[in-house]
Amino acid sequence: MTNGRKQYSAAFKAKAALAAIAGHETVPELAARLGVHPNQVYTWKKAVLEGAARLFEKGNGAAGLDAEREKDRLYQQIGRLTMERDFLARKSGL
Repeated sequence: MTNGRKQYSAAFKAKAALAAIAGHETVPELAARLGVHPNQVYTWKKAVLEGAARLFEKGNGAAGLDAEREKDRLYQQIGRLTMERDFLARKSGL
């Protein structure tokens, strides 16, 4: 059985939320035009307004994401090197 719920892309949600914030048309009018329930537009609008401040926090954005990926990669490398060291220590009898 298939799920009857429609899934919307992040880009679609962002456009709908920004259109609601702009206020050129009411949320019910916007929802009718987009084919979604007005409550869903209100939820997306609220998420954008609450998350907007995080865009300007220090350490966020592309640089923060790259740093997080680099940290994960380094932790993986530390784990591999630790395993190799332990293996070689056991084999050499130390």
